[in-house]
Amino acid sequence: MATDLEKSSSPAPEPADGTEQPGDRTAGASKRPGDARRRFGKHVVLILFGFAMLYPLLWMVSSSFKPTELIFREPSIIPSALDMTNYTEGWNALAEPFHHYLLNSGIVVAGSVLGNLLTCSMAAYGFARLEFRFKKVLFAAMLGTIMLPVHVVIVPQYILFSELDWINTYYPLIVPKFLATDAFFVFLMVQFIRGLPRELDDAARIDGCGHWRIFWRVIMPLCTPALATTAIFTFIWVWNDFFSQLVFLTDPDMYTVPVALRTFMDSQGESSWGPLFAMSVVALGPIFGFFLAGQRYLVRGIATTGIK
Repeated sequence: MATDLEKSSSPAPEPADGTEQPGDRTAGASKRPGDARRRFGKHVVLILFGFAMLYPLLWMVSSSFKPTELIFREPSIIPSALDMTNYTEGWNALAEPFHHYLLNSGIVVAGSVLGNLLTCSMAAYGFARLEFRFKKVLFAAMLGTIMLPVHVVIVPQYILFSELDWINTYYPLIVPKFLATDAFFVFLMVQFIRGLPRELDDAARIDGCGHWRIFWRVIMPLCTPALATTAIFTFIWVWNDFFSQLVFLTDPDMYTVPVALRTFMDSQGESSWGPLFAMSVVALGPIFGFFLAGQRYLVRGIATTGIK
């Protein structure tokens, strides 16, 4: 028996004619120098493209540490000397300290995120789970608003909000978010809710739950990735929104960050480029922090809603 085991465990004899086995060809093919060179070339190209995309951001960060007179004279992204005066001057250059405008933007963003999370999820539940007349027509009309530019409706909105005496307040920027006006987020959550099994609704209905309790107790907890995606995109879009905030806010005390950054530029005099770049870097901080905090939910939400 020992002899048989030794024979079975011994390696297979090599062919006498020196021919190469198929497994050897596979191992050798994976170690070809050409494959390594191609992979190296792909990585080099990706790194160059990534650097080209990040160059404007790197140049802005570098310029925030340069004196204003050297920003356009010194093209290198590595400053010759670090100068923090742009941050101190930019923070107090306007009528109010810059944290005042950060707080204003925070108020608008918080209201917008809350409104989109609440009303877009409710509208999405209605389209995904309820049956009512003209459902397909209304859903198509809702999707059609995605293709409608904001510049088309800004004049009627301004007239409406002016009649309501809402100009120079935050109501025109926050209240529409509580009316499920962002069709993109409604569509995103509709796709996510349609992917949830209806057996969960049936089980909750057997336990005596109506539509409201099914929505709050069953659907909403399972929609965390889609809700996080909505919150992140709303935060980024509202924080960077310049046009709507410029139209509806006229009092400098009510300015948000994008409008406040615009005041650093003077079309008739000298623009404060150094403080402008420094405060732009400060304004990017909340966006990066919010995005990094919810990045895993963002990827999961997009991957599970069919928007790829």
